[in-house]
Amino acid sequence: MNEQPVRSVETDALQIAYVEHGPTNAWPVILSHGFPYDVHAFDEVASILAREGARVITPYTRGFGSTRFVSDAVMRSGQQAARGRDIVQLADALGLGRPILGGFDWGGNASCVAAALWPERISGLVSYAGYDVIDVNRQRHPVAPSLERVFWYQHLFQTERGRECLTEHRRELCRMLWSEWSPGWQFDEATFARSAVAFENPDFVDVVIHCYRWVFGLEAGDPALQTLEDHLAQKPPVKVPTVTIDGATDPLKPGGTAEHADLFVGLHEHRVVDAGHNLPQQKPQPFADAVIKVRDWLS
Repeated sequence: MNEQPVRSVETDALQIAYVEHGPTNAWPVILSHGFPYDVHAFDEVASILAREGARVITPYTRGFGSTRFVSDAVMRSGQQAARGRDIVQLADALGLGRPILGGFDWGGNASCVAAALWPERISGLVSYAGYDVIDVNRQRHPVAPSLERVFWYQHLFQTERGRECLTEHRRELCRMLWSEWSPGWQFDEATFARSAVAFENPDFVDVVIHCYRWVFGLEAGDPALQTLEDHLAQKPPVKVPTVTIDGATDPLKPGGTAEHADLFVGLHEHRVVDAGHNLPQQKPQPFADAVIKVRDWLS
């Protein structure tokens, strides 16, 4: 597989590294990955969209790959408002106008956040797992024991033992999550190794640990982002045209997210694909088709 060059652009908090596919004067798309993945999750999706005439940007999220914080003074926050703002600032820095956003896991969360908070800055959304805005108050309470078991890594990360485990065994831990979350996806070791390089970022552990402790309401977020988090706590609806997707075999989302439909007040379509959590890499064509559907709505 030919590797695309990694470029970068500076925002308020980050030097964001990204990979670009397609012509620079084309309709813009930003595709955002999650934990524990990287930009390679969208290699095939980006290639399909580039052939459709899109300019596709796949950024390394904060704490991953070559993305770096601009100074030691910037909080190593993994909270949703920070990651959503990163996407909007990336679009501004690249002069993308109003791109279509797409993502899964952390990237789906960040894309939903951007759509909910700054609808005037983007044109459409493809969101894996429905309305993926984190309800921190709800996260303070348990879910079914069967799902708590799936969330073992989140419980581990609440402790310093968990921080040490992620620091010392990040590849083994993340490799386990890949297998558990996408049952039936027969990826090879080279595929995982290509993405695992991104976990060697010096801020990876701090950002990941902060994300999951903040999600559980056990660690404070960035005070400068509290107003945004307060707004997200009100569950603002997504107004931009949106296709939501569920993976039928994703153990993190048993039963899917079709019930989120009321939170999308613009054009909206929900789809279910026979895939696990890392749907863009396991089934790239359906994810690309969803982006194309949003593009067609906007035409």
